[in-house]
Amino acid sequence: MTDITYQWRLEQLKHIKKNDLKVFSIFSCGGGSSMGYKLAGYDVVGNCEIDPQMMKLYKANIDPMYPYKMDVRQFKKAEKYPEELMNLDILDGSPPCSVFSTSGDREEAWGKQKVFREGQAEQMLDDLFFEYLDVVDRLRPKVFVAENVTGIIKGAAKGFVKLIYEHATRIGYDVQLFKLNSATMGVPQRRERVFFIGRRKDLNLPKVQLAFDQKPILYKEFKSGKGLKLNESSVTYRRWIKRQSKDKNIGDITKRTEGKESNFNSALLHDNDVPPTIASNSVFIRFNEPYQVSDRDIIHMQSFPQDYDFMNASVKYVCGMSVPPLMMKGIAEQIAKQMFKK
Repeated sequence: MTDITYQWRLEQLKHIKKNDLKVFSIFSCGGGSSMGYKLAGYDVVGNCEIDPQMMKLYKANIDPMYPYKMDVRQFKKAEKYPEELMNLDILDGSPPCSVFSTSGDREEAWGKQKVFREGQAEQMLDDLFFEYLDVVDRLRPKVFVAENVTGIIKGAAKGFVKLIYEHATRIGYDVQLFKLNSATMGVPQRRERVFFIGRRKDLNLPKVQLAFDQKPILYKEFKSGKGLKLNESSVTYRRWIKRQSKDKNIGDITKRTEGKESNFNSALLHDNDVPPTIASNSVFIRFNEPYQVSDRDIIHMQSFPQDYDFMNASVKYVCGMSVPPLMMKGIAEQIAKQMFKK
């Protein structure tokens, strides 16, 4: 098995030793988690994704045996599934999570039907986790792994976690919950996420222990190229020139100089820091020069393969919507080692 770093390429998957474990991914987006499973030696047999652009990317880069371009609510009602899907080791999923994010509307958005970019259909996002669990109930995988934002374990959202545990228990699964930081897992990004890992009770699988402590990767270690130059007549540029070494984003500048709470999603990347979380609506500006970061920087930050074909899709959007492959690789390797070892 070859050593894999955040500068890996899809062609390296040909040299990964297989572990004979099968996984299917729901809410797969462009395949971030699927690539992580592949890097860990799993056979990714297919996916379900509602967004046609993301499915196009997934097919081009992951080449699934069983791709389903449809709403999860439609997928769970299928009359019949291929045999491989009825004998899964892991059902993976990243239910859309913007309603739980602490940077969004949170409680105001709960329980409301809305057309979301990631869904391309009218959906109530706080229900989709339970739709995912309904699929778990139909396919009966040995294990399920579901990723979400840390906002789901904060404040009033903790009630959703309780409901998730109760739903999983009813369908015969024990659940563990982990909060992980990708910066400790070989990913050049401070991305904190929670992972629900469910074990089918009748199989008596052991619990998994997850702890990662890889050395953080600083921005200066992979910084390359340049993105868009800041327009010198723009408000952003006029704010950027007032930056101080302690500022982490444009919002810090506006708060200090204008008394305004704004532009906190415009991050300033310092050479000696690990980059912050990539979100689909983020803006990343270099601290020491008036340029946005390059697409190559974004690819490195998300540990996406260097030869991933983004077609005409926004690199930042695809990466921001995905699980970093190396993050999922670390989790998948430990599940294989601790839960499925012969």
